[in-house]
This record gives sequence, C-alpha cells and structure tokens, in this order.
Amino acid sequence: MTNNQQTRPEIGEPAVDRATGRVGIVMGEVGGRVQLRPIGGGIEWEALPAQVVPPGTREELSTRLAVRNRHSRIGL
Repeated sequence: MTNNQQTRPEIGEPAVDRATGRVGIVMGEVGGRVQLRPIGGGIEWEALPAQVVPPGTREELSTRLAVRNRHSRIGL
C-alpha cells in the first residue's frame, strides 16, 4: 500500500461518507455499497465504498459530542 491510500473502516468502526459529510458506524456492505448508521442511532444510509473513509479525530469527537448533547436534552 502506498502512503496516499486509505483503508476503509471495518464493520463496527466509525467512518465518514465524503459524499454527504456524515459520520456513521459501518454496519456492513450489500450490493457493492457500504451501509452506515448514525453514531447516535437512526436510519442507515448507503455510500459508495470509494467515498467511505476513517474520520479524523476532530470529526469523530464532534459527532459524539453532538449525540451526547442531544441525549441530555431528551433525558437519555
């Protein structure tokens, strides 16, 4: 592997869908598309494998903080 290649996250790992900018957890792959679920839960979406990359630390922390804030507002 060359230095400019990125490995796609495995099932259960966080990932960024570069096409939408959304961060989610990789749930699987069906029909040549990667299935992602929002970190805080919700409806899965599909992404093209070439668009799914590991999140940067800032992206992952920002998303997790937003989820925790939402949960605290609704009493979870």
